[in-house]
Amino acid sequence: MNADPVDKRLIERIQKHPKYRELVTKRSRFAWILSGIMLLIYYAFILLVAFTPKSLGTKISPDSVISVGIPLGVFIIVIAFILTGIYVFRANGEFDELTRQIKEETK
Repeated sequence: MNADPVDKRLIERIQKHPKYRELVTKRSRFAWILSGIMLLIYYAFILLVAFTPKSLGTKISPDSVISVGIPLGVFIIVIAFILTGIYVFRANGEFDELTRQIKEETK
């Protein structure tokens, strides 16, 4: 009895399909770009903390109790959500459409 529920021929057809290769390439490239952007922002913040900590402790205004570091930290969190939203938007559109086409063409 075959213990593998997925037909190996189907897997091979999908992997050889040009749209599958396009999907994998586009999705990987896009994920790496977004990851690079996030890492760049995060490590820039860490370098700022390491080399100019006093600049982050500077108050926004003389009467404020909030330092520059607080809004900068919030900005980093918000950017992470925005980048995630951008990925989800593209995944639900272009990537899902390519996946649907691959499914249809490899039946």
